Amino acid sequence: MQDVINNLPKLAKDKHKENKTFFTKLKKKPPKQLDYIMQELHEDEFEKTDCLQCANCCKTTGPLFTDKDIDRIAKHFRLKPSQFIDQYLRIDEDNDYVLQSVPCTFLDADNYCAIYDVRPKACREFPHTDRKKFQQIANLTMKNVAICPAAFNIVEEMKKRIKL
Repeated sequence: MQDVINNLPKLAKDKHKENKTFFTKLKKKPPKQLDYIMQELHEDEFEKTDCLQCANCCKTTGPLFTDKDIDRIAKHFRLKPSQFIDQYLRIDEDNDYVLQSVPCTFLDADNYCAIYDVRPKACREFPHTDRKKFQQIANLTMKNVAICPAAFNIVEEMKKRIKL
C-alpha cells in the first residue's frame, strides 16, 4: 500500500490534464444517471479498499470543522467548544476551522481514528465520491485523486464508464 501512496501524486499529475478535460465536459452535460453510477463505483471500490491500510487523508490533509463538528467533538472530550478550538484548531486563510497541524492529532499509530464515532463531517464523507450532484465537486475530486487511492481508482473507472 505504501508504494501506491508514494506513487499517487505522480499518477494524479500525469492524469491531471485528462481529468480536467473530463470534468469540464461532465459539468456541461452530466448524464442523467450520474448519481447512481457514482454510488455504484464508490461502493465497488470501497469493497476492495481498506482505509486502515492507507489513512493517507489523515496523514497529509486536515478536514474543515463545522460548528456542529466542534460542538459534538468538544462534548465527547467534555470540553467547552472554545477549549476544544484553543487546544486543537486554527483558522485558515479561508476563515475555516482546521487542525493546527497534520498528520491528524486523532490518528493512532495503527491508523485508527481516536474520535471515529464523532469525527468531522468532512472525514465521514471523504473522498466525496458518492456525493449527489458529483459534477459540482470536480475541483475537490481533482485534489483528492492525489491523496486517496480509492478516489483515483473511482475516477479512472468513471472515465471508462461515462463516455462524454
